[in-house]
Amino acid sequence: MARVKQRQAQASAKFVRMSPPKVRFVLDLIRGKHVDEARRVLAFTPKAPSHDLTKILNAAVANAENALRVPPESLFVARCWADEGPTLKRWMPRAQGRANRINKRTSHITIVVEPREAAGGPED
Repeated sequence: MARVKQRQAQASAKFVRMSPPKVRFVLDLIRGKHVDEARRVLAFTPKAPSHDLTKILNAAVANAENALRVPPESLFVARCWADEGPTLKRWMPRAQGRANRINKRTSHITIVVEPREAAGGPED
């Protein structure tokens, strides 16, 4: 797992019952964006991970406010990723006494926010 720098705050959720590729699709929409814009994108994205990612993003912003004492207006999504968690293996009955395996995948989701001036990039 990547280390968090001193001027960054992170929040993560583990064992989220969603497939990592589906979560990564939505994470790609908010990566590098200002926190307010990322919240708007998540609010209007009709994908299942949007609700959980909104909660994780709000937690990361709250962590930045409490730990770093930075205003939420200056934060942007520096990094975000979804790793694969354990897979729950289930069985679905099929014809003639057979069974097919169903993989119920889980994700470990992490969002890192940091102030815009700490990134060294131009202001938006």
